[in-house]
Amino acid sequence: MERRQDVVLGLVLAALGGFAAHEATGYRGASGSYPLVLGAVLAVLGLALVARALRQSGNRARPLAVHAVRLIGTAVMAAIYLALIPALGFYTASAVAVAAMPAALGLRRPALLGLGAIIFIGTVWLVFSLVLNKPLPPEIWFRPG
Repeated sequence: MERRQDVVLGLVLAALGGFAAHEATGYRGASGSYPLVLGAVLAVLGLALVARALRQSGNRARPLAVHAVRLIGTAVMAAIYLALIPALGFYTASAVAVAAMPAALGLRRPALLGLGAIIFIGTVWLVFSLVLNKPLPPEIWFRPG
């Protein structure tokens, strides 16, 4: 059962990554590079999961989610995050999400939460603003009128 779950998940991830990479080849110029790489990485990781599952011995049953409440909570927080992006802007919504989600899941080290948010926002800013030169949804306080 465990091995079958990993094989199916790996194949789904590989197919999704392959589809994303294929679709990104149709984008003009350099705008397809980032999604192409992400799709290819997802496909490779999915295939690696399949390979690992096929090498495993045994096939014991396991639950779909060990902590179902946390899984559902994470999905709800992700939906709230996506809803906040247009309202607050990408960086503000991301900083809130990167700090709030681990805290909601039990991490109680404010310094680590803040540091994680700063590193994530800085990395995203560097990649999208400097490397790719792609604008993200503007922050609420930088919007005109």
